[in-house]
Amino acid sequence: MKINKQNKNGKEVSIVYGDDNSINVNIFNNKILMEVVGSFDNNLKELEKISGSRIYFRGNSIAIKGDKYANEKVKDAIQYLIDRFRSDKKIDKNDIITSVNKDMIKDIKNQSTVQSLEEIIKTPKRSVIPRSKKQKEYVRALKTNQIIMSLGPAGTGKTYLAVAVALTMLLEKKVERIILSRPAVEAGERLGFLPGDMKDKIDPYLRPLYDSLYDLLDYNKIQKKIESGEIEIAPLAFMRGRTLKNSFAILDEAQNATQTQVKMFLTRIGENSKLVVNGDPSQIDLPNKKQSGLIESQTILKGIKEISIINFDHQDVMRHPLVTKIVEAYQNNTNDKG
Repeated sequence: MKINKQNKNGKEVSIVYGDDNSINVNIFNNKILMEVVGSFDNNLKELEKISGSRIYFRGNSIAIKGDKYANEKVKDAIQYLIDRFRSDKKIDKNDIITSVNKDMIKDIKNQSTVQSLEEIIKTPKRSVIPRSKKQKEYVRALKTNQIIMSLGPAGTGKTYLAVAVALTMLLEKKVERIILSRPAVEAGERLGFLPGDMKDKIDPYLRPLYDSLYDLLDYNKIQKKIESGEIEIAPLAFMRGRTLKNSFAILDEAQNATQTQVKMFLTRIGENSKLVVNGDPSQIDLPNKKQSGLIESQTILKGIKEISIINFDHQDVMRHPLVTKIVEAYQNNTNDKG
């Protein structure tokens, strides 16, 4: 057996290579070890699924057995997760996926430059780091442009990153409120026939936005900001006639808005405001898909320099690797038919 050089701390991590291509990662800091392994070993199980290696956890040791290349991939992934915990004091699901993508790992390790540090979004609960070139471009646009449109499949971070930037601007008092909106297009139901007040009616359709908020700021603090009006929930239809000043407004699921509705939302912009329009052209729920104004609006507005348009694709998907393959397969099928 040969022992790989230890990390700078000397005692926290050691890596031992076996003659049968196996690798043992020994983590002597129990706090780091528990975060890397995950609740009920879930992180290791996920790495096992992705890599094809067999991973065993006992004591302070994580044993990796299988194909030599796959074992190295898992070893690098574990080292990445250790580094993430040291820097962020937490490991989330996206980190597991990113950990096995070497290109992303190299990209994130290069975030020590001044330009890259500006792309990191620091919120009370976590630091959010854009994980692909398109995500970096998107974050820069969110911070510098007045109007941002992003198109692409689910899992590319369109909503999460927009909410993260909006929240930091609210907490830094760069804006006075966040407005979350989306078209009320659902399976044959109209909002008027649903029980409860307007918030109760629209809340289920804004769940991804709420999930992002709760991931970035404590639940009670979010509730207080909703009660004070600093965070506002508004159906798209209720935006008509308003002028949004000192606001960060996000229109989610914009593929289900008509061109008239997208235009109406964009023309609400007022002094010191940002508007974000997010959508997935492959998930149009309108009865007539040609009514969707998202793609057409992108074409109409692409020449206006104050408007940034970001197009994500399957390479930017940050969910389970299988999701990326599914999205790519559907994209290829659509392209073949086109």
